[in-house]
Amino acid sequence: MTLDDLRVFAAVCQAGSLSAVARDLSCTQSAVSQHVKRLERETGLSLLERHSRGVAPTQAGHLLRTAITDGLTGIDHALRRIEELVRGDGGSVRITTGATTVRHFMSAAVVEFRQRFPRVSLEFRTENSSRSCFDALAVGGLDLAWITLGTPVRGIEQRPVIELPWVLAVRAGDPLAARPLIEPEDLEGARLIGLPEGSTSRSHLDSWLTASGIRPVFDTGVADWDTAILLAELGLGHAVVPALPGWQGSGHPNLRLVPIPALPVLTAGWAVRSWDSLSPLARAFADAVAGSCTAPDAVAEGADAPGSVRSAS
Repeated sequence: MTLDDLRVFAAVCQAGSLSAVARDLSCTQSAVSQHVKRLERETGLSLLERHSRGVAPTQAGHLLRTAITDGLTGIDHALRRIEELVRGDGGSVRITTGATTVRHFMSAAVVEFRQRFPRVSLEFRTENSSRSCFDALAVGGLDLAWITLGTPVRGIEQRPVIELPWVLAVRAGDPLAARPLIEPEDLEGARLIGLPEGSTSRSHLDSWLTASGIRPVFDTGVADWDTAILLAELGLGHAVVPALPGWQGSGHPNLRLVPIPALPVLTAGWAVRSWDSLSPLARAFADAVAGSCTAPDAVAEGADAPGSVRSAS
């Protein structure tokens, strides 16, 4: 068995599909299958079972995937450090996160980091949920994941960076726009724009609504927070969302964000396989993002636009 066999098998377990991994690796499905078959010959056991929606690891496959994930952490760290030695003051930092995270949380840090390390490459991989970020991080090849913090995940360390209060996003002129705050009962029977299914933020909101005995109606579903904000600003519905930096001001003249203080804050931040194993470059970037989120300017902006309260993508 080879290191490539192990990496490909872990990727197949994450994706649940041989064809999806083949597309990602720009190879044939047969080539991906050969990696898996080589491992099955070595172990003498079936590692994958097929079902209607793709493939899933068998009991033996689960054991092997866990061992691969744990083992690749040290191997990847060593290979990255060797790469940095070869490149001198160059290197790379690989981050997985949601589609809009860089704009909302990282833009200032990216500029600062590139000024400090002009030869270092920043590589971003987009995922559609914190769960997907965890899976991508576990497979290997990535340094950091910016996620919405939730329940603990085996083999992953989570570190909070920013607390995001919740707001009701409405169009200026809406009867609720002039409210100083929104009470839970104001949401009873309200027609809301649904946050992404399967996201940590949606789970957090649903749990609070259930515990509060509130039963809103979710209409249009969206793929990300920015789309929810756009629809609310166009007057196509109301959206309960975590308040993000930059949503209030000249860029959104028709948008109002009304605080919902009864809804516990959402925390965003970093996830890694091991903080102690992070390369100096990855740690420097993580610190730059945390620093930009806690900078006085960010806090001042948050005072005008609910959302940038300092304390986790």
